Amino acid sequence: MKFAIFLNPQIPGSGYAAEENARARRPIGRDTESYQRLLHEVREIAVHADRIGFDALMMTEHHFHSEGMEFSVNPLMFLTDLAARTERILLAPLGLVLPAWDPIRAAEDVALLDQFSKGRLRLGVARGYQNRWMNVLGQRWHAAAARSDGSSSDNRNFDVFGEVLKIMKMAWTQETLRYKSDVLDYQVPYPFEGIEGWPATEWTRTFGAPDELDDEGRVQAVSVCPRPYQNPHPELWQPFTISDRSVIRAAQEDIMPWMFTPNPDDHAAKAKLYQEESAKQGRDYKLGEHTGILKIVGIADTTEEAINTYGKKIPKDFAAFFGPFGYLEVLRKKEDDRHEPISPEKGDVRRMNDVEMALFGSPDDVKRGIQRMLDRMPDLEWFGLYMQGQQGVLPLDTVKRNLELFATKVIPEFQ
Repeated sequence: MKFAIFLNPQIPGSGYAAEENARARRPIGRDTESYQRLLHEVREIAVHADRIGFDALMMTEHHFHSEGMEFSVNPLMFLTDLAARTERILLAPLGLVLPAWDPIRAAEDVALLDQFSKGRLRLGVARGYQNRWMNVLGQRWHAAAARSDGSSSDNRNFDVFGEVLKIMKMAWTQETLRYKSDVLDYQVPYPFEGIEGWPATEWTRTFGAPDELDDEGRVQAVSVCPRPYQNPHPELWQPFTISDRSVIRAAQEDIMPWMFTPNPDDHAAKAKLYQEESAKQGRDYKLGEHTGILKIVGIADTTEEAINTYGKKIPKDFAAFFGPFGYLEVLRKKEDDRHEPISPEKGDVRRMNDVEMALFGSPDDVKRGIQRMLDRMPDLEWFGLYMQGQQGVLPLDTVKRNLELFATKVIPEFQ
């Protein structure tokens, strides 16, 4: 098994844990001093994780978060900074929200980071569920936030995601790209009949990629440069795979799914579906192979100490910010009334532990939690520590100590 950390960078001093400071600096997302503190903490964590043996560092993409939560505006640029400061750890945007990107610009930026890091990039690709920013940045493709409800808007997002990914793959794998997309109303070149008047015609005929120009000197295709360091491109990952159709498409495209459903039986059911659909594509994965699971983890010498350390800060911000997006549903128990939504009051640290959304406890408690997943998926490939409510909330030394305890007390048991 391999181990990753998933950072949702939070500006220190934001949220309910530091309400007075957050109000005084409102909007803290535009406060330079506060943002510099975030950069310092994330850099420290990345270098620490690299040194103590974690296999990957993952970071999401979100925009316009003036409140200071989930503050990873451009994960490719952020991870480029971290690539220069680390040596061996894999770097993964988890994920790049494709319906908000131009496919060629995305393909270029991904290839650049893959080259900068000499193949340490793993590319997470996502659909985008937050309408405040997804509706703005996705407007060029008439794509709004994904809701996983099968609506026409959700289907449009699903189709745009697939088409952007298709063009990106073409840009990576073909020496020259010529394509007309009806899904996106997107043409390469533009106009598709050819770009006239390219001044450096003879230079391009001599040194450029074959077939860029037609016999009349019109640009009839483009060569997207550079190509990725990895051939044909970085391994593709996908957060957080919940719906069956996303699992099926991930299998069809050989994208590794990351799951955040809490119950180990739910994990196993999705992993089984992924395994079966992958087999239809000729890829015979074992159960849990090419699959990742994400959980909040907090370790201390005893269970009570862990709950006291991490339980004071995590639940309130989680319930207030993520609850309205539906994430409190992962805390549902069998005895809860299925007709009633999970209230924020139920989003406490003990319930997080009970439903196994989180593993708070001693190293032995955490090891038992991981083993419960392996009992159902013996070949689970990746386990990720979700750092929500830690960086930016807890003292940096506490966050680093948590990672160190995991690296020294837990990881060796599963390698």
